[in-house]
Amino acid sequence: MNKKVALQDLGFKDYKQIWDYQEVLFKDIVDTKIKNRREEAGLQTENHFLFVEHPHVYTLGKSGDLSNLLLSEEQLTDKGATFYKINRGGDITYHGPGQVVGYPILDLENFFTDIHKYLRFLEEMIILTLAEYGLKAERSKGETGVWLDVDTPFARKICAMGVRASRWVTMHGFALNVNANLGYFDNIIPCGIRGKAVTSLNVELGVKEVAMEEVKEKLLKHFADLFEAEFF
Repeated sequence: MNKKVALQDLGFKDYKQIWDYQEVLFKDIVDTKIKNRREEAGLQTENHFLFVEHPHVYTLGKSGDLSNLLLSEEQLTDKGATFYKINRGGDITYHGPGQVVGYPILDLENFFTDIHKYLRFLEEMIILTLAEYGLKAERSKGETGVWLDVDTPFARKICAMGVRASRWVTMHGFALNVNANLGYFDNIIPCGIRGKAVTSLNVELGVKEVAMEEVKEKLLKHFADLFEAEFF
């Protein structure tokens, strides 16, 4: 089992460009697995972890409801935002500047074959990272992602998640609001859930800006611990 993970920080990149790149990496891993099964080739499958920051974009998962996007095409253009219907689970979400977006493209057979456990580990990585900033983050029953003050009238989501998996290979991932412009969430019903707010790390800490690189370092540390992985 190959627990080494190739880390790439792609900087500020268009959503579709990185979606296409994910698909290439995903297909390479799947193709290797198919070859191994057909030919008993014994080839090692790769694992990848991509960090990226996107320009303003709304994405709708395959089970999502288009009515959760509250903007017309013209209004999207006015806001400098794009929209894509994509092949991950979940409903609608927003990506934009000030978010740490992570896309683990893993062969889970290198780690464990349990999608539920995979999602819980991603959530735990976020929860442990936020704890380092003095925040008590938690899960919300029946809802993927990470929240604050879940069982109160002030529940608010700080990290959205949506993944795709096939042949135990994953793609898409998580979006953690670090210094996000929360006004862009007003244009959607986030994840199709009404009546719950969205927040960002800088808002919770009462500061103008949190160092994104520091957040990434903490995320990677907890990911490596949880998945017993090694980055290179």
